[in-house]
Amino acid sequence: MSTIVSSLAVGDEMPKLVLPPVTRHTLALFCGSSGDHNPLHTDIDNAKAAGLPDVIAHGMLSMAYLGRALTAWIPQDRLRSYSVRFASPTQIRDVVTCSGSVVEKLMIGDEPCVRIALQTRTQNDVVTLVGEAVVALA
Repeated sequence: MSTIVSSLAVGDEMPKLVLPPVTRHTLALFCGSSGDHNPLHTDIDNAKAAGLPDVIAHGMLSMAYLGRALTAWIPQDRLRSYSVRFASPTQIRDVVTCSGSVVEKLMIGDEPCVRIALQTRTQNDVVTLVGEAVVALA
Protein backbone atom coordinates (compact mmCIF):
# COMPACT_ATOMS: atom_id res chain seq x y z
CA MET A 1 0.00 0.00 0.00
CA SER A 2 1.28 3.47 -0.84
CA THR A 3 1.84 5.37 2.41
CA ILE A 4 1.10 8.75 0.84
CA VAL A 5 -2.24 7.59 -0.55
CA SER A 6 -3.44 5.86 2.61
CA SER A 7 -2.69 8.96 4.68
CA LEU A 8 -4.40 11.53 2.42
CA ALA A 9 -6.68 13.97 4.24
CA VAL A 10 -8.96 16.82 3.25
CA GLY A 11 -6.80 19.88 2.60
CA ASP A 12 -3.70 17.96 1.45
CA GLU A 13 -2.21 19.54 -1.66
CA MET A 14 -0.74 17.87 -4.69
CA PRO A 15 2.78 19.11 -5.45
CA LYS A 16 2.53 21.80 -8.11
CA LEU A 17 3.93 21.08 -11.55
CA VAL A 18 5.17 24.13 -13.46
CA LEU A 19 5.79 23.53 -17.15
CA PRO A 20 8.04 25.48 -19.52
CA PRO A 21 6.30 28.08 -21.72
CA VAL A 22 4.11 26.60 -24.46
CA THR A 23 5.89 26.98 -27.80
CA ARG A 24 5.02 26.25 -31.41
CA HIS A 25 7.40 23.31 -31.14
CA THR A 26 5.41 21.97 -28.15
CA LEU A 27 2.22 22.22 -30.20
CA ALA A 28 3.80 20.54 -33.23
CA LEU A 29 4.96 17.64 -31.08
CA PHE A 30 1.52 17.32 -29.48
CA CYS A 31 -0.17 17.44 -32.90
CA GLY A 32 1.99 14.55 -34.04
CA SER A 33 1.49 12.45 -30.94
CA SER A 34 -2.24 13.09 -30.54
CA GLY A 35 -3.27 13.20 -34.18
CA ASP A 36 -5.10 16.49 -33.49
CA HIS A 37 -4.06 18.78 -36.33
CA ASN A 38 -6.82 21.36 -35.88
CA PRO A 39 -5.57 24.55 -37.57
CA LEU A 40 -6.37 26.59 -34.43
CA HIS A 41 -3.28 24.93 -32.95
CA THR A 42 -0.99 25.20 -35.97
CA ASP A 43 -1.99 28.02 -38.33
CA ILE A 44 -1.80 31.62 -37.14
CA ASP A 45 -3.97 32.87 -40.03
CA ASN A 46 -6.70 30.39 -39.14
CA ALA A 47 -6.46 31.33 -35.46
CA LYS A 48 -6.72 35.05 -36.27
CA ALA A 49 -9.71 34.40 -38.53
CA ALA A 50 -11.37 32.80 -35.47
CA GLY A 51 -10.71 35.96 -33.44
CA LEU A 52 -7.67 34.68 -31.57
CA PRO A 53 -4.40 36.63 -31.30
CA ASP A 54 -2.33 33.54 -32.20
CA VAL A 55 -2.58 29.75 -32.18
CA ILE A 56 -3.73 28.21 -28.91
CA ALA A 57 -2.63 25.06 -27.13
CA HIS A 58 -4.73 21.93 -27.26
CA GLY A 59 -7.00 21.59 -24.24
CA MET A 60 -5.94 17.97 -24.12
CA LEU A 61 -2.32 19.09 -23.70
CA SER A 62 -3.28 20.79 -20.45
CA MET A 63 -5.25 17.69 -19.46
CA ALA A 64 -2.15 15.58 -20.13
CA TYR A 65 -0.01 17.92 -18.03
CA LEU A 66 -2.53 17.71 -15.19
CA GLY A 67 -2.66 13.92 -15.42
CA ARG A 68 1.13 13.84 -15.32
CA ALA A 69 1.16 15.92 -12.13
CA LEU A 70 -1.54 13.76 -10.56
CA THR A 71 0.13 10.41 -11.33
CA ALA A 72 3.49 11.71 -10.12
CA TRP A 73 1.76 12.14 -6.74
CA ILE A 74 -0.72 9.24 -6.76
CA PRO A 75 0.05 5.77 -8.14
CA GLN A 76 -1.91 5.31 -11.35
CA ASP A 77 -3.50 2.08 -10.15
CA ARG A 78 -5.29 4.06 -7.40
CA LEU A 79 -6.97 6.41 -9.87
CA ARG A 80 -10.70 5.63 -10.15
CA SER A 81 -11.81 8.60 -12.26
CA TYR A 82 -10.33 11.71 -13.84
CA SER A 83 -12.33 14.42 -15.61
CA VAL A 84 -11.83 18.03 -16.65
CA ARG A 85 -13.67 20.98 -18.12
CA PHE A 86 -11.92 23.45 -20.39
CA ALA A 87 -12.26 26.92 -18.85
CA SER A 88 -10.10 29.20 -21.03
CA PRO A 89 -7.62 28.77 -23.89
CA THR A 90 -3.94 28.33 -23.14
CA GLN A 91 -2.05 30.84 -25.23
CA ILE A 92 1.30 30.41 -26.93
CA ARG A 93 4.10 31.30 -24.46
CA ASP A 94 1.87 30.65 -21.42
CA VAL A 95 3.51 28.96 -18.44
CA VAL A 96 1.09 26.31 -17.16
CA THR A 97 0.97 25.37 -13.48
CA CYS A 98 -0.92 22.26 -12.40
CA SER A 99 -2.31 22.03 -8.88
CA GLY A 100 -4.83 20.14 -6.82
CA SER A 101 -6.08 19.48 -3.32
CA VAL A 102 -8.10 16.85 -1.51
CA VAL A 103 -11.61 18.18 -0.97
CA GLU A 104 -13.56 15.16 0.28
CA LYS A 105 -13.23 11.69 1.75
CA LEU A 106 -15.93 9.28 0.57
CA MET A 107 -16.83 5.64 0.17
CA ILE A 108 -17.48 4.22 -3.26
CA GLY A 109 -19.00 0.83 -2.61
CA ASP A 110 -16.69 -0.69 -0.02
CA GLU A 111 -13.67 1.32 -1.14
CA PRO A 112 -12.46 4.36 0.84
CA CYS A 113 -11.57 7.16 -1.58
CA VAL A 114 -10.78 10.85 -1.79
CA ARG A 115 -11.96 13.44 -4.30
CA ILE A 116 -9.24 15.78 -5.52
CA ALA A 117 -10.08 19.16 -7.07
CA LEU A 118 -7.66 19.94 -9.91
CA GLN A 119 -6.81 22.93 -12.08
CA THR A 120 -4.31 24.44 -14.47
CA ARG A 121 -3.49 28.12 -14.31
CA THR A 122 -1.27 30.42 -16.36
CA GLN A 123 1.37 32.86 -15.15
CA ASN A 124 -1.33 35.56 -15.55
CA ASP A 125 -3.55 33.71 -13.04
CA VAL A 126 -5.98 32.57 -15.76
CA VAL A 127 -7.60 29.22 -14.94
CA THR A 128 -7.55 27.20 -18.14
CA LEU A 129 -8.75 23.81 -16.91
CA VAL A 130 -10.74 22.62 -13.89
CA GLY A 131 -11.36 19.05 -12.97
CA GLU A 132 -11.40 16.35 -10.40
CA ALA A 133 -10.05 12.93 -9.69
CA VAL A 134 -11.25 10.18 -7.40
CA VAL A 135 -8.47 8.13 -5.83
CA ALA A 136 -8.75 4.92 -3.83
CA LEU A 137 -7.07 5.05 -0.43
CA ALA A 138 -6.63 1.32 0.14
